[in-house]
Amino acid sequence: MRTRAAVAVQAGKPLEIMEVNLDGPKAGEVMVEIKATGICHTDEFTLSGADPEGMFPAILGHEGAGVVVEVGPGVTSVKPGDHVIPLYTPECRECPSCLSRKTNLCTAIRGTQGKGLMPDGTSRFSTLDGDPILHYMGCSTFSNFTVLPEIAVAKVREDAPFDKICYIGCGVTTGVGAVINTAKVEIGAKAVVFGLGGIGLNVIQGLRLAGADMIIGVDINNDKKAWGERFGMTHFVNPKEIGTDLVPYLVNLTKTPFDQIGGADYSFDCTGNVTVMRQALECTHRGWGQSIVIGVAPAGAEIQTRPFQLVTGRVWKGTAFGGARGRTDVPKIVDWYMEGKIEIDPMITHLLRLEDINKGFDLMHRGESIRSVVLY
Repeated sequence: MRTRAAVAVQAGKPLEIMEVNLDGPKAGEVMVEIKATGICHTDEFTLSGADPEGMFPAILGHEGAGVVVEVGPGVTSVKPGDHVIPLYTPECRECPSCLSRKTNLCTAIRGTQGKGLMPDGTSRFSTLDGDPILHYMGCSTFSNFTVLPEIAVAKVREDAPFDKICYIGCGVTTGVGAVINTAKVEIGAKAVVFGLGGIGLNVIQGLRLAGADMIIGVDINNDKKAWGERFGMTHFVNPKEIGTDLVPYLVNLTKTPFDQIGGADYSFDCTGNVTVMRQALECTHRGWGQSIVIGVAPAGAEIQTRPFQLVTGRVWKGTAFGGARGRTDVPKIVDWYMEGKIEIDPMITHLLRLEDINKGFDLMHRGESIRSVVLY
């Protein structure tokens, strides 16, 4: 069949809207009509050429929601008509990683997904001339129709709006999950969130959901203060305006009459800046502070700290997709949204047509959007 898609023809160039060929699903695969897709910083990272694993031409997009229209042989967990969210982190429930119950990083299709291919080593997309177009993060939601492995779709309730729950395909789950799954924040905790973009705001609402008492947001853009407070932030710090080093400032801010050591119980880096990652670790509490790295750093970047920071009890952790097991956890997060436990609507700041998808990237570059969503 033919479908409309926004194709990344080469790095650093705007996406091109065109018709492409899409083959039907093979064994263990499903075809999904994407109804809405978010535009994420990870898509921009790859399109810019900064992603060392980026390959072209490809159909980007990994934050979508839609309806199953066709299933291949052997598919049992979903059927045509089911509402689903594509998963860039699949959940096969059979590989050593899934069976370990220690990680959400399923390895069943990692080898081919990283090459822009389906599990059988081929692509379902091609140009009208027959040249292959690569998949992206196993999802390719910048195409109106796409084909995914069965293990890479989460079946969700049918009354949830596509233009909101698509954000659960990456940003919401990454931020909220980092709090609930990775850090396991407890009631009464003190936390610092570095970077108040889409991920940071979802970390903040995750902290509010977990019952944190003190939620400090750190950003160099004062416009983010109102956004942070909207989702539960209790204190805002602009490092450019405090007139002193950031780490001791944050440590002092978290001191209490009972605890004069100071430091956050948890911190979260949502910037991808390795200098900030160090500050995030070193502002945590001696003896038990945990710092969670969420942001993706540039290729070749390295983190630094003195070993003494770790010897004295601080812990550095990383998280991908918020530690969520996609097929199991994503439907629950959709339920949380529908039950009013988490908010999404205010973060969807722009709705676009596929023809205007490049405007979404422009809005992101100018810092004018939290999340732009393309509606098909």
